[in-house]
Amino acid sequence: MAEKKTVTVEQVASAIRRRKDQTDTLIGLGLNKLHRQRTLEDTPAVRGMIRKVSHLVRVVGE
Repeated sequence: MAEKKTVTVEQVASAIRRRKDQTDTLIGLGLNKLHRQRTLEDTPAVRGMIRKVSHLVRVVGE
C-alpha cells in the first residue's frame, strides 16, 4: 500500500479585513492564527483551498 502524500501549510498573514469566504477557508484548513502549521492530506480539494488563500499561507513541506 502506498503512503499517503501530505502537505504542510503555515499561516503567514492575518485574516483580519479579509472576505468571509477566505476566513472560512483558513478555518477549514485548520489555521486561524499566525504561524500555526497544519499537515494535511494532499488532495485536489486541499490544493484548491490553499490556492484560494495563497496570499495568506505558505507551503512549508510536501
